[in-house]
Amino acid sequence: MFLLRYWNRTNNNEALNMVEQTLTNMRHGGLFDQIGYGFHRYSTDQKWLVPHFEKMLYDQAMLIMAYTEAWQATNNNLFRQTAQEIIEYVLRDLQDSDGAFYSAEDADSEGEEGKFYLWSISEIRDLLPAADAELAIEVFNMTEEGNYEDEATRQRTGKNILHLSKPIVDLAEERNLSKEQLSLKLQNIRTTLLEAREHRVRPLLDDKILTDWNGLMIAALAKAGRAFDESSYINEAKRSLSFINKTLLSEKQLLHRYRDDEAAIHAHADDYSFLIWGLYELYESTFETEFLKQALNLQEDFIANFWDEETGGFFFTAHKSEKLLGRTKEVYDGALPSGNSIAMLNLLRLGRITGNTDWEQKADSMNKLFSSQVSQAPTGFGQLLQALDFELGISYEVTIAGKKAASDTQKMLKTLYHSFSPNKVVVLNDPDDSEINKLAPYTKNQAMKNGKATAYVCENYSCKAPTNDPKIMLKELTSPSN
Repeated sequence: MFLLRYWNRTNNNEALNMVEQTLTNMRHGGLFDQIGYGFHRYSTDQKWLVPHFEKMLYDQAMLIMAYTEAWQATNNNLFRQTAQEIIEYVLRDLQDSDGAFYSAEDADSEGEEGKFYLWSISEIRDLLPAADAELAIEVFNMTEEGNYEDEATRQRTGKNILHLSKPIVDLAEERNLSKEQLSLKLQNIRTTLLEAREHRVRPLLDDKILTDWNGLMIAALAKAGRAFDESSYINEAKRSLSFINKTLLSEKQLLHRYRDDEAAIHAHADDYSFLIWGLYELYESTFETEFLKQALNLQEDFIANFWDEETGGFFFTAHKSEKLLGRTKEVYDGALPSGNSIAMLNLLRLGRITGNTDWEQKADSMNKLFSSQVSQAPTGFGQLLQALDFELGISYEVTIAGKKAASDTQKMLKTLYHSFSPNKVVVLNDPDDSEINKLAPYTKNQAMKNGKATAYVCENYSCKAPTNDPKIMLKELTSPSN
């Protein structure tokens, strides 16, 4: 996601090529569950063939966002397909009946790592018609000796991690098939194998519901929902938020964990920052002001309870939490982004939407506070650098003035949703919604022109001429100077 922003800023195609190659090979390799979808935790080899088979909710969320943004930047349908496949897995296997999301699926079943996911050639031939079986064996690179080794003896087990060695279009051409014909055949094969796999002993489900990780998934579903015009994704994000609001938030007390009808543990910085991020993305996907208002309220609570008034930045624990020998400020972006990195971008976006310069100044103080750490090892701060990219600009405030349900307004919004222009905030000034004028006072002067949906593209609240043309709006956001 940082590389995409770097490419967007510099037009350096090498950065974009790195993104495309990485995401393509991740989707084709053993890191991706070719049958049930979703990504395993990490690779254990240089070829990204053999994974540690655990599946984490936060990985799915972050990868949904990465693939969604890559699709916006390239229009490569493989990236859209992959994001949607991850979502299919999450909704099928990691979602609680009330809408919230569980934390993870373990790597082991029946005492063996990966057993649930591995296949022998004989199993494939028993389950599929002969022609389909041979196609699956070839396309997914299976062998009689297998490509998976026993961890203790390092001997091949006869079991295979299914993976692709070439893009579908190349595999189809080799077989004198169209891409669509081969995709349909593989989909039928996958369906049969998935049904058979459901009869195996599943890995253990970690059914904790965590506020921070659900916040990431809310953000991911909201982001993908608007990019792909899939309202069902946005509805699932709303369901997760509703669960959190009912069970983990009461009288302004946000809690971290829910399991077995018990909500417990005072929220950490990650819970606040990730949930605020989810609320922001939900607002931009729906323009329902209740999400923006909740994000603003939580941000105020977050500052009141976690902000370091002396040097800036957010402590991991609240001021009123149990007294510890030392209070840390997490900023390293590892498998998960840090609470401070997400918080910095939240402050910039929410500050820009509302005109709250104090929040933008707090974000700037975070940049200064953490700059020496970042400069020493910048690759460890990929999320914080995204916030810095936003702060350095060029970044925009975009107001769409128009009735939300009107076709010309929707055309404006979809033009925004389908493009990659990350450094912006978007507000809908619907004449029937007086709430937004209170939350974002500058929108009072940004009305519809010529009776049509109108876009105002502004930089530091200095606005270009309003336009009714989505193409002109987009050009103002994606000029080479970005």
